[in-house]
Amino acid sequence: MSKFDFCRIKPFYLNNEQVGWLQKTFDLLDLKGKVGQLFCLIARSSDEEWINNVFDICEPGGMGYRPVPLEEAIELTHLLASKTSIPLLIPANIESGGDGFISDAGTMMSSAMGIAATDNIENARRLGVICGKESVAIGGNWAFAPVIDIDYNFRSPITNTRTFGSNPDIVAKFGRAYVEEIQKQGVVASIKHFPGDGRDERDQHLAITINDMECDEWMDTYGAVYKENIDAGALTVMIGHIMQPAWSRKLRPGIKDEEIMPATLAPEIMQDLLRDKLGFNGMIVTDATTMAGYCQAMSRKDAVPYSIAAGADMYLFTKNLQEDFDFMMAGVENGIITFERLDDAVIRILACKAALNLHKRPLPTLIEAKKIVGCEQHKEWTRECVDNAVTLVKEEKGVFPLTPKKYPRLFVFPIESLENASFSAMDSVCARFIERLADRGFEVSVFENEKGAEGRLAPTTSVIGKYDAIMYVAKLLTKSNQTTVRIEWAMPIGSNCPVYINDVPTIFVSLANPYHLLDVPRVKTFINAYSSNDETIDAVISKMMGESDFKGKSPVDPFCGMWDTRL
Repeated sequence: MSKFDFCRIKPFYLNNEQVGWLQKTFDLLDLKGKVGQLFCLIARSSDEEWINNVFDICEPGGMGYRPVPLEEAIELTHLLASKTSIPLLIPANIESGGDGFISDAGTMMSSAMGIAATDNIENARRLGVICGKESVAIGGNWAFAPVIDIDYNFRSPITNTRTFGSNPDIVAKFGRAYVEEIQKQGVVASIKHFPGDGRDERDQHLAITINDMECDEWMDTYGAVYKENIDAGALTVMIGHIMQPAWSRKLRPGIKDEEIMPATLAPEIMQDLLRDKLGFNGMIVTDATTMAGYCQAMSRKDAVPYSIAAGADMYLFTKNLQEDFDFMMAGVENGIITFERLDDAVIRILACKAALNLHKRPLPTLIEAKKIVGCEQHKEWTRECVDNAVTLVKEEKGVFPLTPKKYPRLFVFPIESLENASFSAMDSVCARFIERLADRGFEVSVFENEKGAEGRLAPTTSVIGKYDAIMYVAKLLTKSNQTTVRIEWAMPIGSNCPVYINDVPTIFVSLANPYHLLDVPRVKTFINAYSSNDETIDAVISKMMGESDFKGKSPVDPFCGMWDTRL
């Protein structure tokens, strides 16, 4: 029996020609070449000097992209192709659209939660098509998506709108639709983050986190979600820096608490649970190994080779390429990684490339890419999606329609995290929202924090009677390297808090986090939009003005399990 035979079955399904290419390519690799294939690095630009330095150390198996302009993405793909003897896997976080690869022209369709809010699985399929076509147009071939975490904990600073919600059945089906469609386009899907995020309220970028479910409950929820997506043919699984203590204890009886490792360093999670119990035969990739949740588990010199020894096939990113490459080589030489395990990992990596026919795929051209990236069809699907996603969570009777005739004077409170930008900058989503309100004929005044102290602030009549309606526009995205997503009110004494709700009609619009009612429980009219692209802004305003119905169905509990948020 050949060591390549497992590549002929699910999920690779390689034919004779593809197996022939795989075997020929594998046989040409020496030890350094095999170890190089284990690494998926990250390129932030088409800096040829940096890329030359990388290839002086090793020829990696993959090179991820952070969003770059369309022309630079094409240039980077061509530059990398000129350096490699084996085609690269080229991934990006295309969770919401082609904008995960292409910063200036890629389509941002919607967050996963916005897709689920449409209650129409066709939108998950369309998202897969958009992500696939726009990726291939610039040379991409691997999606670090879909996120099939389950958003059980509304306090999680990292899952949130990146997920399809808190219902495992919906997450499984919408994730499967994405997987099936994007792989039809010639892009490998990577279901993530095994064994499942969304339970802990911490972030793996900053700490090791925990999926705290007992084994049976996990199998009925996260396990069922992964099984459905594995059955759909997902070629890769991304492993998170997440512990699953119940399974570690069941699969390794007597294991001590201090011996329980995040999944990226846990053979019982990668091998026994994912491969043996769930039947995954594809390629396993770690989550980014630059995260604190990985680095805190054990010394890096031990962790680098042990991730591969424990069952991962590809190692995502490095803190220092030369050092990590040396750690990996040493791990092979001292027996931490056996030659059998090394060969198995490399074959799975090459099998992904063969399944995509990367050895025969032509390089992209700018002319063809411009026809696909951000095309009218993708924009139309985006408009249809957001029109069906925007959700009216609760409504004060009679507040809508919001028109310039009924409410000519609006007082708007923007709530937005702005890094290296002022509110007036047009890269501010709130500024764009306000501009569109003004274009619709409203007289818009924007909150400016007054200087003063308790007992010396402006009287309530400075607002009551001066404005016809108050609107809060919030864009606070979940992102890595943060501990919470909550509204930080202005000083003194929360001067921008919604305190006029009993005197002036007040509307709160969230363009990102769906859980803001925790901080504004008494606001009587609340809208969740899940995304902050221009199409979403237009849809929200159109619906408030009565030009379109609110159609979205919340995929999570926007009331955060609290009774007062429903008032």
